[in-house]
Amino acid sequence: MSEVNIKQTLIDMVKAIVDEPDEVNVLQVDDGDNITLELNVAPDDMGKIIGRHGRVAKALRMVMKAVANTMGKKISIDIK
Repeated sequence: MSEVNIKQTLIDMVKAIVDEPDEVNVLQVDDGDNITLELNVAPDDMGKIIGRHGRVAKALRMVMKAVANTMGKKISIDIK
């Protein structure tokens, strides 16, 4: 199985949700088996990423954790 580009996976999902996809930026910090992704979007798109009661953010985190789990890694996503 080929290695998944976890950063690009998050970027592709977020760009499909927001109104300003050119403003999506993700910084990846690797620390052994732990990966931290810092997600930045346009201020007007912040509500779309978080969603009502945090449902969209929770769903993004759940999908990304599943992807990371297939690679034997742990992931956290910080929405800035």
